[in-house]
Amino acid sequence: MVSQTATDVPPPTMGVKIVSAGVAACLADVITFPLDTAKVRLQIQGEAPNSSGIKYKGVLGTVTTLARTEGPAKLYSGLPAGIQRQISSASLRIGLYDSVQEYFSEGKETTPSLGNKMCAGLMTGGVAVFIGQPTEVVKVRLQAQSHLHGIKPRYTGTYNAYRIIATTESFSTLWRGTTPNLLRNVIINCTELVTYDLMKGALVNNQILADDVPCHLLSALVAGFCTTFLASPADVVKTRYINSPAGQYHSVPSCAMAMLQKEGPTAFFKGFVPSFLRLASWNVIMFVCFEQLKRELMKSRQTVDCTT
Repeated sequence: MVSQTATDVPPPTMGVKIVSAGVAACLADVITFPLDTAKVRLQIQGEAPNSSGIKYKGVLGTVTTLARTEGPAKLYSGLPAGIQRQISSASLRIGLYDSVQEYFSEGKETTPSLGNKMCAGLMTGGVAVFIGQPTEVVKVRLQAQSHLHGIKPRYTGTYNAYRIIATTESFSTLWRGTTPNLLRNVIINCTELVTYDLMKGALVNNQILADDVPCHLLSALVAGFCTTFLASPADVVKTRYINSPAGQYHSVPSCAMAMLQKEGPTAFFKGFVPSFLRLASWNVIMFVCFEQLKRELMKSRQTVDCTT
């Protein structure tokens, strides 16, 4: 994601990239969070008999059903944990990508190879998962819980969820589902960042589009589709395993096998449409804001340096 920036704007520093990625990711999460909640509800549907008697159908149907039966605020249940995840995870996996890529390419005069790009995606994605996993567990559980028909919610809020999970289950439960989430994030990071990087480079280098908003938007959409398709199976297994009560699944493979036996292969692509809509829109908002923030922060820094 090394930008062909204007000659009067210096390349962004690592700190600027991390801050820009964190801010852009938080903004994208706030805007697209209802789609993420719809995705989670569709992914867990069929896992167990739905005690509320409600069946979700499609993206719009899930969003409207949730808003009608549980209130519009339910679409944003788990948002604080989602914001915490973006600050602790997305800021690192996106903000450090260029720096790690440059590290792997150090001493080489050529542009970073595909292998270097993938290694950078693997490393930053892995670190981000380990740091941000507790926020992912809390976010998914809050999005999945329902209070309909006398069902008592397990948690009353974000910090209550952290406390109850750590004290009634175990502290290590906050890292439950790390394996499928690591697989998912490695796929997402490699596919999302590398595809965006390659697509943007192809458009700019072949002079199809300038390195500006239309180029960033198109690159983000292509990256969103590729990422959703490849990461969907790991994402569904991750959601099911994280949300399951203690003892329901012995391991991640047992969760995947139970899904396959009871619901068939299509179960691994449940919630694909909201997942794509969410990830594609998230990518567009995040990458466009990320690119613009980097430039504006470096321009501001340059202005300050000139006046001092």
